[in-house]
Amino acid sequence: MQIETFVVEHQYEGERLDRYTSLFLGSDQSRSFVQKLIKNKSLTVNGKSEKANYRLKAKDTIQIEIPDAVETEILPENIPLDILYEDNDLLIVNKPKGMVVHPSAGHCNGTLVNAVLFHCKDSLSGINGEIRPGIVHRIDMDTTGSLIVCKNDESHLFIAEQIKAHSVNRTYRGIVCGVVKNDHGVIHAPIGRHPTDRKKMAVNEKNGKDAVTHYTVLERFSKYTYMEFRLETGRTHQIRVHMASIGHPLLGDTLYSNGKSPFALQGQTLHAMKIGFIHPKTREYLEVTAPLPDYFKRILENIR
Repeated sequence: MQIETFVVEHQYEGERLDRYTSLFLGSDQSRSFVQKLIKNKSLTVNGKSEKANYRLKAKDTIQIEIPDAVETEILPENIPLDILYEDNDLLIVNKPKGMVVHPSAGHCNGTLVNAVLFHCKDSLSGINGEIRPGIVHRIDMDTTGSLIVCKNDESHLFIAEQIKAHSVNRTYRGIVCGVVKNDHGVIHAPIGRHPTDRKKMAVNEKNGKDAVTHYTVLERFSKYTYMEFRLETGRTHQIRVHMASIGHPLLGDTLYSNGKSPFALQGQTLHAMKIGFIHPKTREYLEVTAPLPDYFKRILENIR
C-alpha cells in the first residue's frame, strides 16, 4: 500500500476534493478512481472522511491510502495495425491519433498492446511485464507516428541500450502556434514534474532531468510555423514542454496551451516521422519513415 499526503495551497481553496486529488495524483489515476477511494474511506481530510464534493480550505491536509495495483489479464484484440516494417525480431508501427500505447487506469482495451498481442501472438519481449509486452518506448496518445515493438528480450535489451545512450535517431514533425524567428535552434532545458499540476511536465531547473531538443523551421505562416524536431533525449512530453517554454506551444495542445484553434483537432499536432537505430540482429542501421497523417496534411493545406 502507498500513502500520499498533500497540504492544500491557497490557490486551490474552494476546489472540489475529488478534482484536486486526481490532479495531484497525476494522469495515472482517474477521477472515478479517486471517488472510489473517498467512498471506501481510504482518503481523509484532516483525519476525517469527507464527500467527493467537499470544498477545500487552504492548509487542509489530505491523506490517501492507495492500494497496490493488481495486474489484470491483457487480452489480444483484432485491431488493424499500420505496419511500416516487420521481421522476426521487431516491428515498427505507425500509431494513429487517439490510441494509447499500453493499458492503464481508464484504458484497459483498444491499446497498441492489445493490437500487437493479436498480431504477434506469443512473440513479444517480456521485459516490461504483462502490461507492456514488447514496448521499449512510447509516444503520447494524441501523437501519431513510428513506434518500435520488440518481439524478443534480446532485441528489447539491445534497443533499450541505444535509447539510453541517446543514439536512436528520432525525428518529429509538428505545427506550433506563432511565428518562430530562428531557422534553427536548440532547446537545452531540464524537464521534470510540474510543481503544482501533477498532470503536466515543466522546465524544472531544480528537479528536472536533462533534455535537449533540436529544431528546424520548415515553413512559416501568418499565425503558425511548420517545424521539424530531433530529440537527443526522450523525456515525457519533451517537445510539447520545450516549445511551450519558448512561447510556441504545439497547435491543439490542450495541456500546454489553451488548445484553441480554428481546426477540429484531437490534441497536439505532432507526428513521429522517422526512427533510426542499429538493428539488433543484423547490426546494420535501419531507418523507417511514417508518412504524415491525413489530418496533418489537411491543416497544412488550409493554412497555406
